[in-house]
Amino acid sequence: MLKKAIQQEGSDIKLIWNRIRTRDFSGNTGQAIKNSIFQFSTQTTQRIGSLILTIVLARVLMPELFGLYNLALSTIIIFTIFSELGIGFTLITFVSKALGKKNKKLARSYLLYLGKIKIFLVFFSTIILFLSARFIADNYYQKPIFLALLAGSLYVIFSGIVSFFQSALQSFNYFKGNFHNEIVFEISRVILIPLAAILTLKYSLSNENVLFYIFIAFGFSYILSSLFIRFFPYRKINPLSNKKKNLGSAEKKKINKFFFAASTLALSGIFFGYIDKIMLGHFVAAEFIGYYSAAFSLVGALSATIGFGIILLPIFSRIKSEQLERGMNKSIKAILIISALTFLAIFALAYPIILIVYGSAYSHSINMLRAFSIALLILPIIGVYSSYFVSKEKPQILAVLLVVSTLINLGLNYFLITYLLRFGELAATYGAIIAVIASNLIYLFGMMIWRKKA
Repeated sequence: MLKKAIQQEGSDIKLIWNRIRTRDFSGNTGQAIKNSIFQFSTQTTQRIGSLILTIVLARVLMPELFGLYNLALSTIIIFTIFSELGIGFTLITFVSKALGKKNKKLARSYLLYLGKIKIFLVFFSTIILFLSARFIADNYYQKPIFLALLAGSLYVIFSGIVSFFQSALQSFNYFKGNFHNEIVFEISRVILIPLAAILTLKYSLSNENVLFYIFIAFGFSYILSSLFIRFFPYRKINPLSNKKKNLGSAEKKKINKFFFAASTLALSGIFFGYIDKIMLGHFVAAEFIGYYSAAFSLVGALSATIGFGIILLPIFSRIKSEQLERGMNKSIKAILIISALTFLAIFALAYPIILIVYGSAYSHSINMLRAFSIALLILPIIGVYSSYFVSKEKPQILAVLLVVSTLINLGLNYFLITYLLRFGELAATYGAIIAVIASNLIYLFGMMIWRKKA
């Protein structure tokens, strides 16, 4: 069975290579290949940039300050996701379908309508972060990250602008523009953020002030990225008509229904993806968050296949059921082979990877990396299933599954962290890892079951 699957994949790879060599990107298959090339390049650039930044900051800041940095970043990202909600999925789905029908006026109307919602969400999220920063830092975490959270306001605003244009370019199937923008962003943050860290530590500033300037530098990286993507790739393609079609109440109702379902999905995703660090931040010292984040960051940097799902979304949105099922099965088969090989490599090489990348100060991260490597078998498949359900305009299924999985994740995190805390903070940190892996497995199994019913 495995041999047959590998042979089939070899045949598909040969077909893809021939299309790339002859620059034949016609049809849905050609478009998917072209998208895949640029999205893979974008994801690779992002992973390399993240990996470089993680390594430099981990070595410069050391476990305690690196843990505080990741705790502040996770908190800011929660507000960033709230400013996004379901805008990206909704925009890609509706604008992509309108462009597929050659209806540029309708696509422009969708874009403007969702743009207004995006502006409101960004500024609302920024204000809430600004007002709640003191309580979060001093009362919940009891750690010196107040100024970092204030500086995170820049992050929320300008990352929101970037994400909106990225979703728009994806709906136009212009992945090349996102690739160029990612290069600009990664270069700027890899230069500015470590520079801010090194200079502030050189002048012996407090941990809180060091983090403040780091997140100011992060914000400036997003400012540069937002200016670039607006005035170069987006302006260059000028994809939409200058006229728009007024959306009727029925059309708005359809968009809003999809958006609210996708928003439920996103809100659940906030807690599902970041509840581990948020809860650890309350119960354990900063250095243990540093060990945890070091291992988690490496898995994220090495899981480039996770981004494969978003490549398929514009394609999945335009093809019919039988083609969709075939495309889904082939995508899962290809990703499973890649994920399995990556998992085995990381599990076997965790010891030298941690020592070479981070140094002996992060030795506690070795077994954490081995445990987290299991996620490489799960997360890429979740990405494909997510695109599958969204393309069928059934985000409500994902929303229900994610809400259930999030509640399980929340309960497991609290139970395992508090129970294992009696054996030490390191044991409590492993409790969070177990909760993350288990809840993701439950989420994936739920998707597999619902696919048969959908």
